[in-house]
Amino acid sequence: MRKIALLTSGGDAPGMNACIRAIVLTSLRYGLEVYGYRHGFNGLLEQEYLNLRAKNVANIIQRGGTILNSARCLTFKSDDAAKVAAKNLDILGIEALLVIGGDGSFRGAKHLANHWSGQVIGLPGTIDNDVDGTDATIGYYTAIETALDSIDKVRDTADAFERIFLIEVMGRHAGFIGLNAAIASAADHIMLPEISRSCDDELENILAHIEAVKKRRGNTSYIVVVTENLWPDGVTSLAQILTEKTQIECRPVILGYVQRGGSPVSQDRVLATKLGAFAVEAALEGKTGVMVGEINQEIVCTELENSWLQKKPLDPYLVKIQQDLFDILKRP
Repeated sequence: MRKIALLTSGGDAPGMNACIRAIVLTSLRYGLEVYGYRHGFNGLLEQEYLNLRAKNVANIIQRGGTILNSARCLTFKSDDAAKVAAKNLDILGIEALLVIGGDGSFRGAKHLANHWSGQVIGLPGTIDNDVDGTDATIGYYTAIETALDSIDKVRDTADAFERIFLIEVMGRHAGFIGLNAAIASAADHIMLPEISRSCDDELENILAHIEAVKKRRGNTSYIVVVTENLWPDGVTSLAQILTEKTQIECRPVILGYVQRGGSPVSQDRVLATKLGAFAVEAALEGKTGVMVGEINQEIVCTELENSWLQKKPLDPYLVKIQQDLFDILKRP
């Protein structure tokens, strides 16, 4: 093997730059030329690439975002687009492509593999942590810390005004950020897709919780952590309902894209470095159609399809802690 390429695709995640750095430095160590395609799969179609050297990745490990830029590429779903990408890779003499992203990016990588004879390897980079085959994805730990910092700050003002706050976190259709941020911030209640109830049941449960807290602690703050896309009309609508039902001011806080940014925490930097280096070595061993991940502190390869075919479960004991052991309604 002489030439290897990489790209970052989909939503950006803190630690992507650390992963790029690891791929470049490991590739150079093995005497490979390294190319980085810009703007995700769009760069493959437009032949927008950089020849990456050590100087390109100096002092980027601490930076959020991605130096290669990222994007979504809906046109890449077509066979014609994949064939164009395959042709462009062949023109440049690329023998292996490493794709950093989430399950949507891996679908694109698998689609490309159906039309290209080169090797394709995925690296899980998404704050949502909703990719099976790895205990954590690149960016996940930083997103938790960002959410936690925001929730702690909201708690200060919630205590000052004795208000209810609904804090919406990212996660798409998975509750990993929500569960861990709620546990770490001592949130009073959580709403996650994996343990969701009907709207009526959820509302009844929250109201019962608020009443129980009021009886035990008097007028005080009350924090609910909610995963995005869960309440039909959004947390703003739910906040209005709770204000009307409780006669206590309820304010929505949507953390949004702030969770994708910022300098990656140490866990994400280390994970990204391990996965980046391992992906290059896996390519040199001839592996293709796989995703690299870390399970129980061991770097492993799993089939790309697992990233979207298998549902990654929440930690059941963390759910028990929040929903049972710490539930104010279940205390004697």
